[in-house]
Amino acid sequence: MHAEVGNWLVVHGRTLDDRVREGQILEVPHPDGSPPYVVRWTDDDRQSLVFPGADTELLARAPHRPAPRRPDQTPAG
Repeated sequence: MHAEVGNWLVVHGRTLDDRVREGQILEVPHPDGSPPYVVRWTDDDRQSLVFPGADTELLARAPHRPAPRRPDQTPAG
């Protein structure tokens, strides 16, 4: 895994009852983008040093950012 500051990590639970955690990468200590990463988690606003596992997805943008509106779409409301 190779990340940049501003990327997002989504950690999927290992069982159905586990929650999904989302966090933004604040620091990438290694120049090649390899772990560990300093991440701020959205669920509790805490920072931690993360070594991503196999259950972790790396995203270039926020996981729940709304999709850009197409020019042919009218605004909702």
